[in-house]
Amino acid sequence: MERVTGIGGFFFRSEDPDGLAEWYATMLGVDRVPQSMEDRPWAQEAGTTAFAPMGPDTTMLGDASRSWSINFRVRDLAAMVGQLRSAGVEVEVDAETYPMGRFASLADPEGNVVQLWEPGGPADS
Repeated sequence: MERVTGIGGFFFRSEDPDGLAEWYATMLGVDRVPQSMEDRPWAQEAGTTAFAPMGPDTTMLGDASRSWSINFRVRDLAAMVGQLRSAGVEVEVDAETYPMGRFASLADPEGNVVQLWEPGGPADS
């Protein structure tokens, strides 16, 4: 069976697309979509990706008006959290370390849930 090889894009509505794209670039290092063929798009490092439809009563996506959340892999969760907090971003670090790694949560300027994941454990060896 043929399979997809990864996520090629993540598209969503925004009240301020330019401002939000700049926030993701500045705060998380997700480069903006190129405006010409000469510019290179953001390239993620190889790693595992969870693709998980969730029930309508989940709290993982934030309040019921939210229909998506994104999880970014990071190499050093403590460093990323420190960087975000020093820029005034409120970040909640999960106190538990799980077999698959460590997690932190924040919201982007439009209230969308963003999760940070520092992988660890057998799935990422």
